[in-house]
Amino acid sequence: MSDQLTPSQTVGPYLHIGLDWLNTRDLAPASVEGERITIHGKLLDADGQPVPDGMIELWQANAHGKYAHPADTRDLPLDEGFSGFGRQPTDQQGDFVFTTIKPGVVPALNGQLQAPHILVNVFARGLLRQLVTRLYFSGDDHASDPVMRVIPQARQEHRHRRGCQ
Repeated sequence: MSDQLTPSQTVGPYLHIGLDWLNTRDLAPASVEGERITIHGKLLDADGQPVPDGMIELWQANAHGKYAHPADTRDLPLDEGFSGFGRQPTDQQGDFVFTTIKPGVVPALNGQLQAPHILVNVFARGLLRQLVTRLYFSGDDHASDPVMRVIPQARQEHRHRRGCQ
């Protein structure tokens, strides 16, 4: 028996095997309260080429700022049918689409309020771990958000110029 480590393996390209049952484009059915939004994007590799076998996951709170999770014990309304979770594989052009509602303000672990945001996980070949980022909304006040405060202002301004659709 060898004491050498085996090489790491990346995710994919077979993300759909065993995961299709979790795929959902709609995080919030029509009955859920809040401003309806559509999130669409394209997953590109470092060379700017579409990634046809990636997977995007979204996690979010509802319009009242409550997560559909047992750990969120705050006394806030939770709409029936709201899961706050979505997962979609990218298509042959690297595209993905979700429909949901704009989330409300949620507290950070220290109790400080965070700007409305959606957590985004990106899974793709070549990645040993998923990439994690946040989707914020143009026009919201991000000044007090604890995550946004650690992002250099120049990067925040670039983000605002590109916009969020």
